[in-house]
Formats: sequence, C-alpha cells, structure tokens
Amino acid sequence: MPLVLSTSSIIINISLFLLLLTSCQGKTTNYWDDEYPFIRYASSFSQPPSPVSSSASTSVEEKAYDYIIVGGGTVGCPLAATLSQNLSVLLLERGGVPFANPNVSFLQNFHISIADISPTSASQFFLSSDGVFNARARVLGGGTCINAGFYTRPSARDIRRLNLDAKLVNESYPWIEDQIVHRPKLSPWQGAVKDGLLDVGISPDNGFTYDHLYGTKVGGTIFDRFGRRRTAVELLRSANAEKLDVLIHATAQKILFDTTGKKPRAIGVVFKDETGKQHQAFLSRRQGSEIIVTSGAIGSPQLLLLSGIGPRNDLKKLNIPVVQNNEFVGKGMSDNPMNTVFVPFNRPVEQTLIETVGITKIGVYIEASSGFGESTDNISCNHGILSAEIGQLSTMAPKQRTKDAIEAYRRNKRNLPHEVFKGGFILQKLASPKSTGQLSLTNTNVDDNPRVSFNYFSHPGDLQQCVDGIRLVEKLLASKHLTNYMPGKESFEKLLNLSVQANVNFIPKHTNDTKSVEQFCKDTVITIWHYHGGCHVGKVVSPNYEVLGVHRLRVVDGSTFSHSPGTNPQATLLMMGRYMGLKILRQRLGREAGI
Repeated sequence: MPLVLSTSSIIINISLFLLLLTSCQGKTTNYWDDEYPFIRYASSFSQPPSPVSSSASTSVEEKAYDYIIVGGGTVGCPLAATLSQNLSVLLLERGGVPFANPNVSFLQNFHISIADISPTSASQFFLSSDGVFNARARVLGGGTCINAGFYTRPSARDIRRLNLDAKLVNESYPWIEDQIVHRPKLSPWQGAVKDGLLDVGISPDNGFTYDHLYGTKVGGTIFDRFGRRRTAVELLRSANAEKLDVLIHATAQKILFDTTGKKPRAIGVVFKDETGKQHQAFLSRRQGSEIIVTSGAIGSPQLLLLSGIGPRNDLKKLNIPVVQNNEFVGKGMSDNPMNTVFVPFNRPVEQTLIETVGITKIGVYIEASSGFGESTDNISCNHGILSAEIGQLSTMAPKQRTKDAIEAYRRNKRNLPHEVFKGGFILQKLASPKSTGQLSLTNTNVDDNPRVSFNYFSHPGDLQQCVDGIRLVEKLLASKHLTNYMPGKESFEKLLNLSVQANVNFIPKHTNDTKSVEQFCKDTVITIWHYHGGCHVGKVVSPNYEVLGVHRLRVVDGSTFSHSPGTNPQATLLMMGRYMGLKILRQRLGREAGI
C-alpha cells in the first residue's frame, strides 16, 4: 500500500527539517535569512554582522537608532515595518522565531502551544491572583502566534473611544488584511452555531464581514485554507531591510534615561541576549527619535515599573530608582471574563476555532470551538479553554492543586474513555467588563511574571451580564441545529455539570454550581486572553501614547485600552501598529515620508 501523507504532515516535516538544519549550521547562517535577513540572535549585537546583513559595513553595537521598539508582537511588527520605510529601527523581541514550530504554525496544534509551559514555549504561563490560568506571548509575532486566529474590526464607537482618526484607521486595515487575513471556509459545526444564533434572535445575518455589526456574522481568520497560521511576522516582509534590525531572544530589562534636564529623557534600552549577556542599545540624538514599548498588557507596565516609572513607594520597596512617580502604572487591569458550556457530540467533528460570532445587545459575545483533544496523542495535553475532559482538577481541593498534582493528572488522562474528548464548546464572553484589578512587581527579574489580579465579577453589573449570557446559551443549545450534534436530549443542568467538571481553574467549586447560574459564572470563569489596561490614556500616556512626565517614550498596545475593542482585539492591535507608524512618519517627515 502506498504511503499517503496529508498536506499538514508534509509541512510539519519540512518545518522540523529546517529546525534540524539550523541546529547543525549554528547561528552564523539562519534558514530565514533569504526572507528576513534583518532577523538575528541578540548575541550578535556585539559582533560585526554577517555578509547577508543589511548593516555589513558597521557593527550593530556602534549604531544609534531613530526608533527602538520593545516587543515584536501584534503591534510591534507592523509598527517596525512601517517606520523602517524612512528611518532606522531596532526591534527587540524576548522570544524566538515561530517559523519552524509546528505548535505555532498549525490550527490543529493550537491547544498544544497554549498548554506548553516549558521555558522555550511560545506562550508564557501565568496564574492571576483570581485563580485563572492565563498566557502571554513569548515569540516574534506575539499574540498572532498563539491566539485563536479570529479577525474582526472594532466598532465605530470603539474607534471614537480610542481617539483615532477614522480616515487613517481605514487606510491602515487593508495593508494588514491583504497580507495575512483570510475568509474561513465555514465548517458544518460552525455553520450550525451560526444558524442557531439566528434562531434565538441574534439577528440579522450579516454574512461574512470584518465589520462589527449587531447580529450574527462570519469573521476573518489568520489561518489559511490549509490551517496554516499567518502571523504578524509576515508583515516584516514589507519592511525596508536596509533600515531594520530585529533581535530575537533580546529581553529588555529596563529603559535608560538622561535625568539631567527638567524632564527625564529616554536614551536607550538595556537588554540581555540568549546567553544572559547584557547589552545596551541607544537612540539617535536626532529630534523625534523615540523608544516605543509594545510589550503587551503585562509586559509594558512591567517594563515601565522596572525602569522607574510607577508608584514611588512600590518602586522604593524593590530599590528601583524613581524616574517618574506615577501611581496609575499597573492600575485598571481588566480581562473579559469567559464562561464555556461543554457540548458532547454524537460523532467526530473536525477541529475548529472561532469562525462565527453572535454580537448581542445585552453586552456579551457568543462564539464556539470544536474537536480539540480527540487524538490519542493529544489526550496527554492540558487543553486550557478547550479542555473537554471530565473529572477535572475542580474535584481537587485548591491546596492540593500543585504542579506535581497537575502533572500526575495529565499522565493519568490516558486512562480516560476516548469518548469524553469528543465534543465542543459554546463560549460566552463579556464585551465590556466594569471589574478591574491591578499589576505589581514581585521582584526585579523581568523573566518572572508580575502579580496580576482582574477581580472578575467584582462589579455586580458584570455578573448579571454573565447570567444573561448563559441563559442565552441555554436557548442556543435547544436549537435543532445544535441538538442534531448531541448524543441525546441533554438537560441544560447536565451540560452545566459537565462544564463544571471540565473546567480548568484554581477557583474552588460549589455544590450549587448547576443550580445557581451566578455561582456557575463565578466558579467557572476563564480567560480568552483579551486582558488589557495598566497604562491607560490620560493617566500613564497621552492621547498620542507618549508616556506622561518623560520625553522620547511611548507605549502602544493593549495596555493603553480601557476596554477591549471589537469581539476580539487582534484586528485593532495590528491596525494600531500600522496606524501609529504612518502617523509618526507623517508628523516627523511631512511629505518626505512618501507613504
């Protein structure tokens, strides 16, 4: 019998071959050099670059840059690509490249990437003080490398809230969409969810659109028709290679300031490379040069605090010299709470992530996923929000939920019946939670997660919205379009009970979880990684995202948001990278910018 390989298997094998090839060749030549000659390991910063580099005549160490961008993620990549059209840019990314990592590259491995808690993982695990598992990106491309891929623009109201120029916003979207966004081929399960949403009155049917409209729609995705992820890194192909240096495994430790003037002035960044060696990169003295922090809602406030910008008393406790006293750094952290209802299937269903969404007028969004965890290999993984296992960690007392206990449970899952992995989830997420928490440092090691709380459902309005949303999910699951997928007529209470058991968080469970929807909301809350805040406009940064009280420093990312725009913020963040790049170039160079 001839050997038949799937397209995804062939691509994965090619990726692994490239990774092996790189390890054999060492660091002087990288397999990505043809497409991305400007991406190098951070340890090369003190060495003359290789002949393929755009800067072969000058050691990178000797260069001063017009812009230093800290964080090569969803905002950082399009921002760097745009600014490099006219001016010199250094992009620092603490993670590696995503190119040869099949857990990043393919939709079928989405849950494995999130579950990987190894030091080299593309996602860095953290546990909020609320007891909810969470993740932050640690890879070039940022959240676009580990998210569920859904792409949908924010509402016109969101754009007004963000104080953005609507004309420039609309000019920025196509540059992103033409390069990495696709129209999904709607799967049968996602189609059933779409029809069910319309059945329960989440109308009209808006078809396929990027726009944020009340009703039910199919949105875009950064997964192509082969299930291959297209990330923000690909936007760097549009960069001017002569003016861009990208350093991977370059972990920014603090921002350097000149404090001799009336206001502190950012002049450079201290970072360490993959060997632990420390380096310093400096800004050009030319007027308009800036450091732009795009490290995300966890990384950006963390870096400001480590650099001496934050509450004076908190900084002094850690012996961090105070550069600018600002009590609001790290405050106003918020996460959109999500609750899921597990749906057992009567048949195998293909793996799908979010393709359709119900945008309701009661302040919640309804989405769905399916098919993760059905393979024998995947049973050994922790599936995070997609966990379909029955008899989950919620059966253990909180103090017993140690890392060793979690690892033992992961191993023992191989003994579970295969059938319990066959299913999907209806996801219900609050659009604009009013509950807020805060972020603070536990120490001065940038590699350690700061302490983060979101205080889910501490505002009574949030809890009521969740209850309303779960009641809407109950109606949805009674739709014939979804009951056709279930093994029999399941009561909603039974589905809630399955969901409680399948839920993964460190919040103690209660015996009335399935009787009280309020208790169900509080006990089974999880994240969909749309956390934001910590560097709010008007409190930490100006409307132009310049850090208050200092010169030549901006923050541009989700840490500046007071709410999460759209059903999923990915499109807004990608757009903001392009938008701010265009705005900065035009303000600095005028017509000479040429773009």
